[in-house]
Amino acid sequence: MARQPAVAGKFYPDDPQELRDEVQRHLEPDAAKVPARGVIAPHAGFMYSGDVAGSVYSRVEIPGTVLLIGPNHTGMGERISLMARGTWSMPLGDLEIDTPLAEAILQHLPMARESEAAHLKEHSLETQLPFLQYFRRDFTFVPICLMRLSWDECRKLGEALVRAIRDVDRPVLIVASSDMTHYETHASASKKDHKAIARILEMDPAGLYQTVEREGITMCGVHPATAMLTACREMGATRAELAKYMTSGEVSGDMGSVVGYAGVIVQ
Repeated sequence: MARQPAVAGKFYPDDPQELRDEVQRHLEPDAAKVPARGVIAPHAGFMYSGDVAGSVYSRVEIPGTVLLIGPNHTGMGERISLMARGTWSMPLGDLEIDTPLAEAILQHLPMARESEAAHLKEHSLETQLPFLQYFRRDFTFVPICLMRLSWDECRKLGEALVRAIRDVDRPVLIVASSDMTHYETHASASKKDHKAIARILEMDPAGLYQTVEREGITMCGVHPATAMLTACREMGATRAELAKYMTSGEVSGDMGSVVGYAGVIVQ
C-alpha cells in the first residue's frame, strides 16, 4: 500500500518548497556530522520541536537504511506494529519500506506483528521523515509503533533489532521518536526530564525505564528509547550526547504548561 501523510499541513508544511525551507530554518549548518548508531528526536509540530530535531539531524550521517521506532498515540493495531512492505508518500517524495529488514525483525521477534492500521494516522514516525529526506532522498526504512511494553519486552525488542540488522549486514540508523514531560511547568518538566536524560547519557536503558516509571515522567517514547539504547549498546555504542533540550514554553512563552523535547545522538 501507499500510506498518505497524516499530519502534513498540520505539524509541518505540505508544500514541498515550504517544507524544505521550514526544515532548513531548524538546522545547524556548521555542525560536524558523525556516524551514529541511534538517535532520540521529538515529534511535535515543527514550530515547537523543530529546533531540537534539527539539532540532531544536523549532526548525524544518514545511512541508506533507517529504522524508525515510535510510540503509538492512536491505540490502533498491535502492541508492536510493523509495516513490512509498501511506500509512504511524503511531500518531499515517496519512501520505500525496507522489506528484507522488516521480515528479519519479524523472524527474530515473534511478538511483533504486521499492522498498517497502527501507522495510518500516527504522527510520531512521519514527523522524522522530512528531516531525514532533507539530507538523503534514497534511504529505505522500517516503521515500528509501540504500545506500552515491560522492561523485559523492550530489552527483547532491542536484542531482536540487533539480530535483524546483522542479518541484512549494512549500516542502519535507529531513530527513537519521543517527546519528554507533558503539561507541567517549565521548571518541573526540565527537572524531571534531566533525570531521564542522565540515564540516557550513561547508556543505561534499564535505568532509563526505571527512572521514568519511578519519577512519573510522561516521556511518551520511553519504550522506543529503551529499545534503541539496548540495541545500540549491543552493537558496540559507548557514548550518548545531548544535542539539545528545550520546552515548548521557550517558543510559546507559556511556562505554566509545557512539553519537553530532547535530542540525543548515540555513537
